[in-house]
Order: sequence, then C-alpha cells, then structure tokens
Amino acid sequence: MPKVFEQSGFRFHFFSNEGDPREPVHIHVTKDGIDAKLWLHPEIAIAFNKGYDARTLRWIAGVVAERRQEIEDAWNEFFP
Repeated sequence: MPKVFEQSGFRFHFFSNEGDPREPVHIHVTKDGIDAKLWLHPEIAIAFNKGYDARTLRWIAGVVAERRQEIEDAWNEFFP
C-alpha cells in the first residue's frame, strides 16, 4: 500500500494491486478507520466514501486538487 503523503493525520495512498485491468489514477484517503476514494480524471470526484462528512470530503478534494501532480507522479512511478 504505497503512501503518497500524509497531511493533517490523513494518509493519501493507493494499493499495489489496483485491479485487473488496472483502474484509472485515483487516491485513497484514510484516517481513524474511515476511508474514501477519489478519481483524479476527468475531474476530481468521489468514487466512494465510508464515513467522512461533507465538510471533510470538500477539504480532502481540495488537498487532492492542490497535489494532483504529485499523486499522478507517484502512481506513474509505481505503475510504469
């Protein structure tokens, strides 16, 4: 489970086995046993949410938007 970064106690990561065929670029965000998954393209969108409130999801989406390139670079480095 490669960690891309951690911010404010939230872990931004993806899994080493992201489906067969592999799913498009996305990021999982976990904290305190709560998880969400966000697609990066064509726009940042919530794929699923297991417990975060709307305010936290907006914050998470903002972080993903700000650090999208970093997430994509980590994904492409891990999945050449």
